[in-house]
Amino acid sequence: MISTIDGLRARLAEVRATAPEARVALISTIGSLHDGHIDLVHRARELADIVVVSVFVNPLRFASPADFAAYPRTPDEDARLLESLGVDVVFAPETKELLPDGSATTKVTAGDLGLRYEGRSRPFYFDGLLTVEAKLLHLVRPDVAVYGERDRQRVFLVRRMVRDLFFDVEVATVETVRGDDGLPISTRVGMLEDRDLAAAALLPAALDAAAANADRGIDACIAAAQSALMGEPRIRLEYLSVVDPTTFLPVDEGSTGPALALIAATVAGHRLIDNAEIYLG
Repeated sequence: MISTIDGLRARLAEVRATAPEARVALISTIGSLHDGHIDLVHRARELADIVVVSVFVNPLRFASPADFAAYPRTPDEDARLLESLGVDVVFAPETKELLPDGSATTKVTAGDLGLRYEGRSRPFYFDGLLTVEAKLLHLVRPDVAVYGERDRQRVFLVRRMVRDLFFDVEVATVETVRGDDGLPISTRVGMLEDRDLAAAALLPAALDAAAANADRGIDACIAAAQSALMGEPRIRLEYLSVVDPTTFLPVDEGSTGPALALIAATVAGHRLIDNAEIYLG
């Protein structure tokens, strides 16, 4: 496990000197790894010869120092998992290594789209995410970067950043890994008490309802999803939106064709997000 930028550069130089034609894949994480990350590693191995995983709890993604401190950290378990998966390079820097000036660092901005959906309640989130993502892409220079589809807004904004800043990297995605209850496998879902999981499972059920009614138009689609959540007091819905996957802007009334249904809610104090591909009729 490498903790310094100099160490990362030296290791990557060694790898590339040994196998100059080898393709390199990057998976960026904030640790507390789970089954979803395992799928990312498997996909990266299919797409590249060398797999690099970064483990960095990015403080720029959190609302406060308290939220940052409260995020679960499992470095020993993460290291064992990545070793068992045969990951070639693990980069796990301290905060000051990637952000020597803390929040005063030069930032990449997500623009207006970074203030919608996830960015509406966390206006700092995507600027912080893209800033560190850009640093990692610059340091690793991967041929491909692999992301999960649970946060489709993140994927969209990373792809746009790659295009706009001319990073020479392919962006690949992996379908969301779900449990038997339909919930995405995630760190925050894993923090829920058993009694709250049944309430949380209504979120993917709402997306299923949206998809089942999408052929009736946008209003019926959203109404069906809202109906699936009614009567559950433990869910505090933050947003339920249907967007055009090519622009990530809300679809217009009367729109037809492929779309994405996005949902975010708080259950028992834990904020959960999910999405589903739908087809508007």
